[in-house]
Amino acid sequence: MPRSQPDFMFYLHDVAHLLRIMVDKRARMHDMTRAQWLILLRLHRQPGMSQKELAELLEVEPITVARLVDRLEQRQMVERRADPHDRRIWRLHLLPDAVPLIGEIEAERDEIARFVRQGIEPETMAVVLDALKKMKATLCGELRCQRRPEQMRLLAEEDTTEEAA
Repeated sequence: MPRSQPDFMFYLHDVAHLLRIMVDKRARMHDMTRAQWLILLRLHRQPGMSQKELAELLEVEPITVARLVDRLEQRQMVERRADPHDRRIWRLHLLPDAVPLIGEIEAERDEIARFVRQGIEPETMAVVLDALKKMKATLCGELRCQRRPEQMRLLAEEDTTEEAA
C-alpha cells in the first residue's frame, strides 16, 4: 500500500547523500578527499587521536585511516607521534602546513551550510536542529549497548566539541 505522505527516512538519507556529494566536490577542488578533510577537522578539534580512534569515528577500517594519514603525511599536514605510554599506538597531530587549509575547510563548511539553509527561517532551523539532536540522542542511547567504551568516549567528546563549535 503506497504512503500518502513524504517518507522522512528517504528525505533524511537523500539530504545526507547530497551533502556528501557536495563536500566531495569541494574537497576535490583542493586536491583532497572528503575523508582527508574529516581527518584534518577531527585532529584540529581533538589533537593526538590515535589512528584506531579515528577509524572508529569515521566508521572505516584502521588500514583505511593509515593510508589516508600516509597521504596527509606526504603533504606535510599530519605527523604520527609515538604514544608515550604505549609504543604500539601512534598519536596523530596536525603540522603547520595544515593550518591554512583548516581555515579553508571551515569556510567551505560555512558556505555549504548557508547554501543548504537558504530559504529556511532561523526559527525553523532551530526546530530542525533540536529535532536532529533529539534523534541522535535517541539513536545513541539505543546503540550504546553495542559500542565499546572507547567509542562511547569519542562520541561524547564529539558531542561536546560540536556544541562548542
